[in-house]
Amino acid sequence: MDTRCTNSRDSLKDAEMADTDWAGLTLAERIKWVELEGYVVIPDLLTSEQIEKIGTELDTLTTTPRNYTPNLQGNPHGPWPECPQAANLVALPAVIEFLTALFGDNLICTSCNYDLTLPGHPGIAIHTDSQPYGSEIFGVQASSPVLARVLYYLDDLTPERAPFKVIPRSHLSMHRDGMPYNRYLAHDGERMVTCRAGSAAIINQKVFHGNYPNYSNERRRVLAIAYRPAWASPIADVPERDSERIGRLPPTVQPLMGSLNTRRIDFNVPDRPDNLGINAEGIHPTRWMC
Repeated sequence: MDTRCTNSRDSLKDAEMADTDWAGLTLAERIKWVELEGYVVIPDLLTSEQIEKIGTELDTLTTTPRNYTPNLQGNPHGPWPECPQAANLVALPAVIEFLTALFGDNLICTSCNYDLTLPGHPGIAIHTDSQPYGSEIFGVQASSPVLARVLYYLDDLTPERAPFKVIPRSHLSMHRDGMPYNRYLAHDGERMVTCRAGSAAIINQKVFHGNYPNYSNERRRVLAIAYRPAWASPIADVPERDSERIGRLPPTVQPLMGSLNTRRIDFNVPDRPDNLGINAEGIHPTRWMC
């Protein structure tokens, strides 16, 4: 197992930084960023008061270290009924409105993970969240053909505090190097993304991404919530969630916790169905225009 740091501390000063005015993007521009670049940042979604309440709740959770370092710990079993403020993020209106516009379909929340990055963490290897045939790490749920993950940061991301990294447009590659099961320690094309606490990075599951080491003396917390459109089911059935547990979640969250096996497709679609349409805005070249 390769446990090296993904990036040396000295190399951080030469990292390519994302310098986009995230707050100035329109809805169409945000959609373009996710579809073309593979990620987008929506800043200042949470107030300091919300961050404090959510953080207090998450501090009560039991976390388990990763197998390659004790300095990255997590709990993948959310949303947690005992953490209502954190659970409410599943239905945060600004993000749900964006994802609804992005997908043009009903949303299914597929997972909610809490990760705690401690000082000394060597960085997450560059990877994708897309596993078309499933995998031991992600299970069959990761075989959903379309999925977005929302990373809510509860602490400021600085160059030394495990900032997000991404290889823009890597999800578009048809080369074997872009096979979604590949992993890389680092890459010349990686970009560093910093942001304020309360912001979120939204990523296309197919884009190659990770994070830098935590060279700071502070922890870095993230709540990662994944969504897919109702049509985009995994390739095989997955275990359903506990209905009693879902029933204890906030009322605004429960509609997003539909069956993980929802599959709204027509397997028997003919070559020329009746009443063929002549327009679909979701695949029109102008969808990226303001």
